[in-house]
Amino acid sequence: MSIELRHFRCFLAIADTLSITRAAERLHLTQPAVSRTLRQLEQELGIRLVDRSTHHLVLTPDGETFRDRARIAVTAFDRALATAHHTDWPLRLGHAWSAAGTDTTALLRRWHEEHPGTPLELLRIDDRTAGLARGDVDAALLRGEVRAPGLITERLTTEPRVAGLPADDPLAGRAALSLADLADRTIALNTVSGTTTLDLWPAGARPASSITIGNTDDWLAAITGGRAVGVTTSATAEMHPHPAMSYVPLTDAPPVPVVLAWRDGPGHPRIRDLITLAHEVMGGTATERG
Repeated sequence: MSIELRHFRCFLAIADTLSITRAAERLHLTQPAVSRTLRQLEQELGIRLVDRSTHHLVLTPDGETFRDRARIAVTAFDRALATAHHTDWPLRLGHAWSAAGTDTTALLRRWHEEHPGTPLELLRIDDRTAGLARGDVDAALLRGEVRAPGLITERLTTEPRVAGLPADDPLAGRAALSLADLADRTIALNTVSGTTTLDLWPAGARPASSITIGNTDDWLAAITGGRAVGVTTSATAEMHPHPAMSYVPLTDAPPVPVVLAWRDGPGHPRIRDLITLAHEVMGGTATERG
């Protein structure tokens, strides 16, 4: 047996739904057909992709890795087919939060003016690489260090860090703060796509209390609700003003790099145009491999 595209699509439906039943519904197949196709794929690959030993279906570590590769392969096939049919091929630009900050509008409008035949789609995806590593987007605007293998990053600019506090917090009226001013507070940490960890504070002076959240919306809700304070960049203050929120500059926290990232290998033909425009709008020059 040879692996076919249908095996990839079947596995991805299972990976997305974590259910043979729901995957069968999505694919308009019977449950036995879906189970048989998955079994064929696993036998051909020589690895287990799905753990069926528990009450809830879960992906194995090999399944997690293969999911991202399968998604990239299916996306590449669909895009090649769309190109052959002369269908517009949008350039999908991911971001986990705040996009290009206040430069977002200029970036989108200038792209539309200069490349009207290629739509630029801005997608927020709550993931460390904003969906880039798993093939959901062609490029991504990311903050902080990007360590995912197979990605190329190009620094565009840096953003200063600021403290996020409830507007009625005693520290909210300060002109500036230090990390030590926040050390006795509960810190909201976005462990999915954020750039702040407790390691930002010096050893021995780190906050003793923190709460974990998964996206910018929940981070804002935790702070405006009085549950915590946080550290972010100036882009959050610019893109997410809130009457119950105060952003105060931090004097001793290092700035955060903003990078444009894309996969190392064949990709969207307009990525180089996007890099050029992003530099013009946001600035910066350095290139690195992740």
